[in-house]
Amino acid sequence: MAVIPIDPDSQFLASSPEAESQLSSLLSDLSQQVQTAMGNMLKMIVEIDQNSTGIMEDIGKCKDSALERKKILGEEKERFQKAAYTVLDMLNNRC
Repeated sequence: MAVIPIDPDSQFLASSPEAESQLSSLLSDLSQQVQTAMGNMLKMIVEIDQNSTGIMEDIGKCKDSALERKKILGEEKERFQKAAYTVLDMLNNRC
């Protein structure tokens, strides 16, 4: 019976093309998954940017509305104070 020497490197070299093919396939799949994930993230970033722009516009409108309301309330306060002082002056002049 003949003994065939087993060289560990020869087994690795024999399966090297198969390993390269598997590695290439794995890298291709991984690359595709990364590209898909990046595309999804880009879509989410665009959506978030659009939503934040809308929110900032709404905040600006609310701020403008609040400032206008503050101005109107200030004017009403002045009118009521003037009316109150006028009534007080009328009452003081009667006495």
